[in-house]
Amino acid sequence: MKVMRKIIEIDDELCDGCGQCVPSCAEGAIQLVDGKARLAAEKYCDGLGACLGECPNGALQVIEREADDFDEEAVEVYLKEQEKGTKQTGFTMASACPSSQIHVFAPAEYGEAPGETEALGRVGSRLTHWPVQINLIPPTAPFLKGADLLILADCTPVAYPNLHTDFLEGKVIMMGCPKFDDVQGYIDKFTEIFKTAGIKSITALVMEVPCCSGLPMIIKRAMEAAGKEIPLEQVVISTKGKVLRKAALPA
Repeated sequence: MKVMRKIIEIDDELCDGCGQCVPSCAEGAIQLVDGKARLAAEKYCDGLGACLGECPNGALQVIEREADDFDEEAVEVYLKEQEKGTKQTGFTMASACPSSQIHVFAPAEYGEAPGETEALGRVGSRLTHWPVQINLIPPTAPFLKGADLLILADCTPVAYPNLHTDFLEGKVIMMGCPKFDDVQGYIDKFTEIFKTAGIKSITALVMEVPCCSGLPMIIKRAMEAAGKEIPLEQVVISTKGKVLRKAALPA
């Protein structure tokens, strides 16, 4: 039922998708959609404005307008469904801690643009999003939509100094360790991503050591579970930082 009441309004132009407002809403009324904060539903917002002080850009305000009435029972059901989904998939909500808040940005936001930085003898960052750890990236992250993925074993950036210029530009990076992390958790997460995100291609960057061979296997098993065939290239890096081989892998 529509009533005149107070409710949160989000200014699209001011919102940069940092996600800091999301955990401040106890009702879970705010979500990140396509890199912007959005109301999941009017009935979940109590209009009290607990989220206002969390926005660094002033994109949130409480206004009075006609909206669906706040429904406390619906909020309880909604929160239980979210909690159930998190437990079933093993995914942690991206807004649960500051280190996993979603950011999408241009490389130049790290300082000089890549070309200017390299003119000074330094390599410019090609990173365009945060977080980068597989365990911290939710399948719904906006930067995954239609992405070319660079999935790498987390030792490779240490061994290969030109990662940004040779592999990262134009790609979304996801990194982790196939030896020490939860393999089934990786498979489940990639399965969900491959089902919903419309991934265009995958580059798997691994070390020559045996434990890294598990990463392409994880990706292939997730593609099978998702029923998707996505172009997959494996790049193997030596412990001395050389590209040993590149090969397209069958789906």
